[in-house]
Amino acid sequence: MGKSNIMEFFGIVIIKLILFQQWTNCAGSDTHWTYTGSVGQFQWSEYFPDCGGTKQSPIDVETAQVQHDSSLTPVRPLGYRQPGKEPFTLTNNGHTVEMSLPGWMGLGGLPWIFTALQLHLHWGSSGSRGGGSEHTIDGHSSAAELHVVHYNSEVYANVSAAKKQSDGLAVLGVLIETGEDTNPAFENIIGYLGSIKHPGMTVSVPAFDVQTLLPLNLGRYFRYNGSLTTPPCYQSVLWTVFTERVKVSHTQLRKLETTLFSSESEESHSIPLQDNFRNTQPLNHRMVLASFPPETVPIYSVGEVCAMVIGALCGCIGLAVIACFVVKTIRSKETQKEPKQDVVFKTTSDPEKEEATTQPEP
Repeated sequence: MGKSNIMEFFGIVIIKLILFQQWTNCAGSDTHWTYTGSVGQFQWSEYFPDCGGTKQSPIDVETAQVQHDSSLTPVRPLGYRQPGKEPFTLTNNGHTVEMSLPGWMGLGGLPWIFTALQLHLHWGSSGSRGGGSEHTIDGHSSAAELHVVHYNSEVYANVSAAKKQSDGLAVLGVLIETGEDTNPAFENIIGYLGSIKHPGMTVSVPAFDVQTLLPLNLGRYFRYNGSLTTPPCYQSVLWTVFTERVKVSHTQLRKLETTLFSSESEESHSIPLQDNFRNTQPLNHRMVLASFPPETVPIYSVGEVCAMVIGALCGCIGLAVIACFVVKTIRSKETQKEPKQDVVFKTTSDPEKEEATTQPEP
């Protein structure tokens, strides 16, 4: 094979590789992904390569393994309490319910200033694994989870430039549990779900104080580097997962789980929008930081616990023996103090009668 033929061969190979890469990117961007089925979360990495990366989210936070970082300061929402006069837009995008946020909202207390983009929710169903949250704490999931998404506006001009960079995004994760009382803040979202039942539908929501969706304590959280939890799963997220949960009522959670559909309105078979959470991903030696010191609760081994139990039982037995000894001693002393009595038998004139006379001891 001549030199010119070799050059032509390699040229063709390079062109094919470029075309294949472009085709892959286009195919991935056009792929309709789901949480289950042929393009479910276990197949995401086949269509979206980043979903198979080593820094994926969500994760299970093992509290015994986190490292306290005293430099982590409380998160500072910027402009959350000033929603403005324009309404927010609530959308069913086929995967979740999403609410756009105005550009003057953002986050402080992070390495850079981040500008707010949108917030959305993840939830389960009545038949799910016991919860619908994406992040779990020591293996325990919550009923649902709120994500507030921001991009690094201090370094990048827009979200398109930021979303693929390792320092491009910041997301707040809020774990949600159920209680008896209605949560007025979340009613600003849940109360409008009936108007966006199918994908592509939108509804205007009167502006409200977005900070009321967050926990009161913004100083206790876990921090780690991860990814978007949906395709394309870019590994560009600085995660903040608060330890304090917020509560919605059982009725509110039920509405969230049953009102929306992931199928178009014209489709004959309606598919409920449920269980839209990704399973936890391997930590792969990433460090999870905590903004607070570990709880001062001693952790004992199995042997130490057994020793303490046996020691406690022996102590109880010893106390019981001492108590019995004391009781017997007291009774013995009381018996010695009682007056002794003599019984005198007298013989009367009637030999068949006997009379016993008791005389006190002198």
